[in-house]
Amino acid sequence: MAKGYWIARVDVRDPERYKDYVSTAKPAFERYGAKFLARGGEVTELEGKARGRNVVIEFESVDIARQCYDSAEYQAAKAIRQECADAEMIIVEGAAT
Repeated sequence: MAKGYWIARVDVRDPERYKDYVSTAKPAFERYGAKFLARGGEVTELEGKARGRNVVIEFESVDIARQCYDSAEYQAAKAIRQECADAEMIIVEGAAT
């Protein structure tokens, strides 16, 4: 089964409030087995405009990635994130192995 990946591109407007998002999202990530492959870190723009923060999270499947996003735990975190950051988020299916 192919893995599922969240890819998030984020510009944080309020770093202190963003910490609340991170702590509120943590239980959802733990519950759904999220594995952070990239979180923050240096970015090299190749094409287009980069955002300040880029995150790649691996899940066991696209279905589990979606369940995490739709969970009550993550939706509470999402509400906080939307107050303090602008983001683009997608779920991508990994290559079949």
